[in-house]
Amino acid sequence: MTETESKWGEKLKKFFKDYYWNEILQLANEYPDQRSLEVDFTDMEKFDRELSKELLEHPGELIFAAEAALKEIDLPVEKSLEQAHVRVIKIPNRIPIRELRSKHLSRFVAIEGMIRKATEVRPRITEAAFQCLRCGHLTLVEQNSFKFEEPYAGCEGDNCGKKGPFKVSIEDSTFIDAQKLQIQESPENLKGGSQPQSLEVDTEDDLTGNITPGDRVIINGILKSRQRALKDGKSTFYDLVLEANSIERLDKDFDELEITPEDEEQILELSRDPAIYEKIIGSIAPSIYGYEDIKEALALQLFSGVVKNLPDGARIRGDIHMMLVGDPGIAKSQLLRYVVKLSPRGVFASGRSASASGLTAAAVKDDMNDGRWTIEGGALVMADMGIAAVDEMDKMKTEDKSALHEAMEQQTISVAKAGIIATLKSRCALLGAANPKYGRFDRYEGLAEQISMPPALLSRFDLIFVLLDTPNHALDSRIANHILQSHYAGELSEQRLKLPGSKVTEDFVDAELEVIEPVIQAEIMRKYVAYARKNVYPVMEEDARQHLIDFYTGLRKSGEGKNTPVPVTARQLEALVRLSEASARIRLSNVVTLEDAKRTIRITMNCLKNVGVDPETGALDADILASGTSMSQRNKIKLLKDIIKKVCERHTGAKAPLEEVYAEAENEHGIDRGHAEEYIKKMKQRGDILSPDQNHIRLIN
Repeated sequence: MTETESKWGEKLKKFFKDYYWNEILQLANEYPDQRSLEVDFTDMEKFDRELSKELLEHPGELIFAAEAALKEIDLPVEKSLEQAHVRVIKIPNRIPIRELRSKHLSRFVAIEGMIRKATEVRPRITEAAFQCLRCGHLTLVEQNSFKFEEPYAGCEGDNCGKKGPFKVSIEDSTFIDAQKLQIQESPENLKGGSQPQSLEVDTEDDLTGNITPGDRVIINGILKSRQRALKDGKSTFYDLVLEANSIERLDKDFDELEITPEDEEQILELSRDPAIYEKIIGSIAPSIYGYEDIKEALALQLFSGVVKNLPDGARIRGDIHMMLVGDPGIAKSQLLRYVVKLSPRGVFASGRSASASGLTAAAVKDDMNDGRWTIEGGALVMADMGIAAVDEMDKMKTEDKSALHEAMEQQTISVAKAGIIATLKSRCALLGAANPKYGRFDRYEGLAEQISMPPALLSRFDLIFVLLDTPNHALDSRIANHILQSHYAGELSEQRLKLPGSKVTEDFVDAELEVIEPVIQAEIMRKYVAYARKNVYPVMEEDARQHLIDFYTGLRKSGEGKNTPVPVTARQLEALVRLSEASARIRLSNVVTLEDAKRTIRITMNCLKNVGVDPETGALDADILASGTSMSQRNKIKLLKDIIKKVCERHTGAKAPLEEVYAEAENEHGIDRGHAEEYIKKMKQRGDILSPDQNHIRLIN
């Protein structure tokens, strides 16, 4: 018995009996399926401050003593807690990874961050049984270091004493589950531009297998060091490793966010408020003025529709994908960041700096696991069951955009890299933002021409909002007032905090901040969203269903003629269903009513009027999003082809002078020169026509 054990043993027994008697009885009841007793550090501090100080400074010995004390406690049941662990949580000694220094070695620390990698759970030998092949005697050797130790002294059999040969007897050896993790600083805590640092973590026994990449956790444990090995011996440098004692989950999935009974009462009370929609809209980015329809759509995206798993194995997504397109400087990125903050699990990425593997998944050579290849999840995997916001989507490379197709529709990411074929889940809603190609949005041009994004990707968004920055005196003065009020309130608050002799009172600051104060605080809003997604599964009423069918078929009817465009596709109908379910979820209602259907039709029509309308004819045209060319454009391209064909026949060498083509298009068919040039440019890009020289064109037959 060590000095520490004898010194603290009785104290620890008393502590367990006073504070954790019920938990110990429960543990004894469920042992060996449950093998850990969770101890709150604050309880230990209340019991004996010296004991808690000892834990932080000499954790290895104290935890060993605590586990020994736990074994010795007399239990009313005939059981011995032989392999039970003491897991200490809520440690005050929380240190950022980049601030770990040599003084923290062998201390008990709490590290907060995001799990980047997790190896497979594999057995690690703790006591190896060597069988002597001469006499059959078993020699037990404890394996504490990373190097496998053999019985150097030879066989311990009474009459043998030979130095071998030995064989490891697996049945008589003791193994423990072990897993290595890599924890990385949470991206939101980083100072601008710095690289997130990571730390290796060793977990054992019942801590293994519960954590997946992307989880945000606090890992409490003992900071150890491990000497680096060089090719020609050992280095003087040591690497840091955290030996995990307990793991606390932080940013949990929607299902795991802790909602207390008081929270639940507050959530249910909010849901009964007739003005709940206005309150939720007022709680999304209150520092940004206006945009009520966009904020309403963002609220629907947060709550999301219902995922359906059909009997034939098909899965219909419930997540709502949204896109904001618009002029620079109208707070698109602000909205994105705010939604990520409200979502119980949100990830923000910027398109310019995001690659395909950064968004989806990368195969990396693993330095933790004997150099094998492992898959590292990207932003969309990290945002599973939450929202992934991608800013500046138009700046992404073309091949990177194509990586999003599968993630958006099937909500999985298939990886076939470096001999690993895997499918990762990315059940997240995508919120994208993009700027028009030429800086400002032109409402007389089609959307596909103005954003450098493939039409196949655009058509997968349920809602696309166009934000225009048009001067309007009355609105501008209200926005200016709002912005300056926000700045003024911020100035007051900062001055009060940073200037020692400031005369600004707290009440005054609070009164000024009221304008930009969310109606529902972000913390309760997250819980409200999580509660709705976990407990509310709405079903559509007959009249709501009929209303959506009538709206859809009514729109489709307008596209029945020969020369009329197809106004909407079945994709838009699915989007309407998802939005209606989300609308019912906001009220925590299990029924989708006619009101919900009408609300979603209003929002969808707002989007379609801006996005899916042929600028020349003013008719709704689904092809603008699906293929990038509207029906009127296709008809004009057909006409131009006929004109080029005719002009070619009139000239020798089957070449048509460009000027003659333009003149004929304008005089006979009313296609002005600007448009004709645009269409001919398109035809060249698609390989329909050739220019033998600058002034002539000819068709490729």
